[in-house]
Amino acid sequence: MNNTFNINRFGLLLKRQWLDFGKIYLISLLVVAGVLIGFYSYYIPSIEKRTGNFDYEGNLDLRFRYGIFLILGFLFTSTVASGYFSILGQKSRAILELMTPASITEKLLSGIFYTAIVSLTGYLVIFYLVDLSFVKYLNSNIDAFRITNPKVAEAQSITYQMFNDKNYRGYLEYFFAIPFLITSIFLLGSIYFNRFHYIKTAISVMIFSGIAFYAIYKAGGILTKNMVNIRHRGAHNDEELIFLLILLVTSGLTLIFWTIAHIRLKEKEV
Repeated sequence: MNNTFNINRFGLLLKRQWLDFGKIYLISLLVVAGVLIGFYSYYIPSIEKRTGNFDYEGNLDLRFRYGIFLILGFLFTSTVASGYFSILGQKSRAILELMTPASITEKLLSGIFYTAIVSLTGYLVIFYLVDLSFVKYLNSNIDAFRITNPKVAEAQSITYQMFNDKNYRGYLEYFFAIPFLITSIFLLGSIYFNRFHYIKTAISVMIFSGIAFYAIYKAGGILTKNMVNIRHRGAHNDEELIFLLILLVTSGLTLIFWTIAHIRLKEKEV
């Protein structure tokens, strides 16, 4: 089939893919919800606990949720992306997949839609609902916590903090492309490798990341040799420049991996 894009055909492809992808995806979201509820139930401040209820500012200690949000989000989105085109590694089923009446562009855009948009949105919604539920529970019992600390403030949802706190909002803006970069890498891995897609992709990422960091470290050492570090008032501007570079690099790498995935998918069809 010609490498064209037809909106009607693309819509039919999305419906077809949902029949295979949707059930597994919904079950995965239920598992994520269960894991989140379990972690929150274990780590959330409790009236019965004598210690560990408050952070260094005297408010209810909810710092555990940031690590859970990042780690579980990475595992969920990368796993979904790694399994999307895994069927191409099975010869008996790959033929049927490759014979699907849709162009390479439509197939790749379908993969990007489900792995980078649907999976990420679903995870954020589930995390928001679980987090908000426990925050509401804590605030309904805030008077019990104020017996220990009368000045403790009501808990805020993680979403409220991200969009209303300037520092959190800044990180959200500059690191926006990282989830898409992660899904693009594992989506490419699901096309490139025939078996053990997730493990091979993860190992490849660690190897190339190690080589890249080492090369950057050595290059930085050579370029800054015999130079003196002088601190100046533009440190804040330097930090913003670094964050901007991170945004540009992660966005550029995402587009590159999607392009390579398109080429690799075309080779599979041939």
